[in-house]
Amino acid sequence: MQFKPFLFVILFGFASDIFAEPILKPIFNGKDLAGWKAPKGNEAAGWYKAVDGVLKIQSGPKKKGSILWTKKKYQNFLMEFEFRMGVGRVDSGVHIRTKDQIQIGISGSLNRDMTCSPYIPGKGYPVEAKNIKKLLKPKDWNTMRIQAIGPEYTVWLQGEKVMTYKSASAIKEGPLGLQLHGSRDMSIDYRNLKLTELK
Repeated sequence: MQFKPFLFVILFGFASDIFAEPILKPIFNGKDLAGWKAPKGNEAAGWYKAVDGVLKIQSGPKKKGSILWTKKKYQNFLMEFEFRMGVGRVDSGVHIRTKDQIQIGISGSLNRDMTCSPYIPGKGYPVEAKNIKKLLKPKDWNTMRIQAIGPEYTVWLQGEKVMTYKSASAIKEGPLGLQLHGSRDMSIDYRNLKLTELK
């Protein structure tokens, strides 16, 4: 009987480790684009800017599409960030290890909001995220989480799981990218971009 309290402490501590919230580290410093690769010429045009902790993405005068890539490559990861829709027809998203993408904003092909849904080259949108109309705040900050473990992608919006999909086109390792869609007059803001790598 005298060993039970000690055993409880051990078991409780073990359980706490299992359910502990992962520690996410910043991948955007809020001051500049350190750690990111901006397409040539875009910084001068003001397409990607760090302003007071916010990563501001704005269409250039020629409305060319481009992607802001991380310099680092990732395999399995959990990413969290906030985004806020700006002006115009917002069409952005997060590229996962290069090609596959989690959409943010209006799909050009479907002509409607497909936020949190996966866009897969050659397949379009194989599944649609759930409950987005209720959760999405069009003019305020939104919190999104993206988890990628092998070919499986899981997305949360405002803390609610809204999508899970296994992609046959997923690759093992690659950078992450923030998209500025071409032929659009649009802007979108990102902040508090954080990530942890998973085993």
